[in-house]
Amino acid sequence: MQDMSTATVRAPTPQAHVGWGFVTLYTLSYLGTCLLFIAPLAVTLALKVNDLVGPPAAPASLALVAGAGSAVSLVGNPMFGRLSDRTSSRWGMRRPWMVGGLLGGTAGILGVATATNIATVVLGWCLAQLFFNAVLAVHVAVLPDQVPTTQRGQVSGVLGVCLPVASIGATFVVKLFSGHQLAMFLLPCAVGGVFIVVFALNLKDRRLAAEVKPAWTPREVVTTFVVNPRRHPDFAWAFLSRFLLVMAYAFLTTYQVYFLLDRLHAAEAEIPDLVFLGTVAQSSAVVLASLVGGRISDRVGRRKVFVCAAALVYAVAMVLLSIATTFPMYLVAVAVSGLGFGLYFAVDLALVTEVLPDPDNAAKDLGVFNYAGAVPFTLAPALAPGILSLGAGSYSVLFAVAAACAAAGAFAVLPVKALR
Repeated sequence: MQDMSTATVRAPTPQAHVGWGFVTLYTLSYLGTCLLFIAPLAVTLALKVNDLVGPPAAPASLALVAGAGSAVSLVGNPMFGRLSDRTSSRWGMRRPWMVGGLLGGTAGILGVATATNIATVVLGWCLAQLFFNAVLAVHVAVLPDQVPTTQRGQVSGVLGVCLPVASIGATFVVKLFSGHQLAMFLLPCAVGGVFIVVFALNLKDRRLAAEVKPAWTPREVVTTFVVNPRRHPDFAWAFLSRFLLVMAYAFLTTYQVYFLLDRLHAAEAEIPDLVFLGTVAQSSAVVLASLVGGRISDRVGRRKVFVCAAALVYAVAMVLLSIATTFPMYLVAVAVSGLGFGLYFAVDLALVTEVLPDPDNAAKDLGVFNYAGAVPFTLAPALAPGILSLGAGSYSVLFAVAAACAAAGAFAVLPVKALR
């Protein structure tokens, strides 16, 4: 185990290459963080809501739950990021928020698992989102803290594997413990928690000396939640690209259960198995694209072309999904989406860390950037009922809109000037 004390530094400007020991622990911890979010979002929240209100009211109720949680994350991620950037604890800047966020979020998940009405589900999920976003904010900040720019594509590519692996793990747990809601909700927290705690204990964390800790001012509080797009246009374009791609992803993730029930006429008892198979197909493609794409991006020194191509591949996948009428067609579509998703997030995270407005406030700025990943999960559930209504309940229309979002995200990254 590494020494938990570190030298005091102000800005994350790592030069030395990180070894595979660090990368392995970081990846496992990031995997655990993904598991905290994915298990509820992919399956268990939808099943819990369906059990409480029944199929007719489930889409609207899920929209309420997911939307409320996403709204909370908009505050939680940059807020905890800013607090982390200003933490002068002897335990470091990031470590306390990893452990504290894990405990608070798990309490929220317990509330969801034992809820007997939608109001309690909303409260529990909001609590979970608030604290789990503390865990996420500090994990993302570790990348610019510890990893030099020459390795960020490779490391972010490895991190890109975490989401699909977490998706497989989450859906497998749900499949394994189908019918036992408490286990379905809490086991992902337990497994993810072990990985997070091990990394926290071994992290050679940054420390901020109390004498150089910035003072809080009203302006500092306000700027916690914003970045000026005129002063930082590259950051703004990267934000827009991520926002549009995640909007497409949110339509798929939030409504795939109802797509399988309504469009493919699957029985509710089959859903855990079908989602698991779809997740395996998608995740296999994500792993391949993430590992290969990040390494090649570092080697050729280019980011934008990979991000643009990846978003276009995702758009094609949404078109395929819009015409899918059988489960094999669905599997092909989600596998193609995995290729686009894996390549996009492997390279895009590296791109973003290289256009941050202020390295001294990396966690805060990355927290603001997280809006691009959180707001779509508020908007997608809010917009989807209207889109479905205009399309006479057709999921073809919904996923055609998702395709348009992904395609727009491809071109939004092109104006970034600081990188090729």
